[in-house]
Amino acid sequence: MSYSFGIDIGGSGVKGALVDLDTGEFVGERTKIATPRPSTPDAVAEVAADIVRQAGWDGPVGLTLPSVVKDQTVLSAANIDKSWIGTDVQELFGRHFPGRELTVLNDADAAGLAESAHGDPLARTGTAIFLTLGTGIGSAFLLDGKLFPNTELGHLMVDGEIAEKRASSAAKDRDGLKHKQWAKRLNRALYEYEKLFHPQTFIIGGGISRKFDSWGPHIQIKTPVIPAQLRNRAGIVGAAMAVESGIKP
Repeated sequence: MSYSFGIDIGGSGVKGALVDLDTGEFVGERTKIATPRPSTPDAVAEVAADIVRQAGWDGPVGLTLPSVVKDQTVLSAANIDKSWIGTDVQELFGRHFPGRELTVLNDADAAGLAESAHGDPLARTGTAIFLTLGTGIGSAFLLDGKLFPNTELGHLMVDGEIAEKRASSAAKDRDGLKHKQWAKRLNRALYEYEKLFHPQTFIIGGGISRKFDSWGPHIQIKTPVIPAQLRNRAGIVGAAMAVESGIKP
């Protein structure tokens, strides 16, 4: 069996677990610690290091951020402190995890990788777009299960407004929409994505995917739309996979 450790850094919590890479399952319990306030790079990195110390793990560590990460440098900061922008994450986490093999990637990209390996086979067949619907809309482009990193479909304009401001699950809650009402908004966003990229499959992750039966039937685009299977495990599993595979976007 092959193990690796994944950490998923979010706006409200930092979560980590040891992952069995053969099955995509956690080995032992997941640990979650509240994201520090302010969520500056060193404060968050120390929380991540604490999670690994609690697990007694001394091997490679993969980490996700709600950010664009290019050449292991943070280029954006969604739901974490703006001081992350420009941070060299290898230098940052290298100080908190000395001597470890590390990689850092976007959280939606990590979740997409996990789905491609351990979710529906359609996620690793041809062209698939993975979308995670939460506070915003994260995206991961997959070709036969291989990742094209740092896409930001949630920031595309749909009907004159940024897509994630209308079609994220946070927008549903903010505007008090029923599933059918919200599905119409999501359908518009998916229709625009379909016109631009023509994927073979859309895979929808995030907590809203658990209620797919309530809104999925109201999606009317031509491309098949399926719910993600790994749910809240996806970010951690994808991070662990990325460091084991040597992925460093």
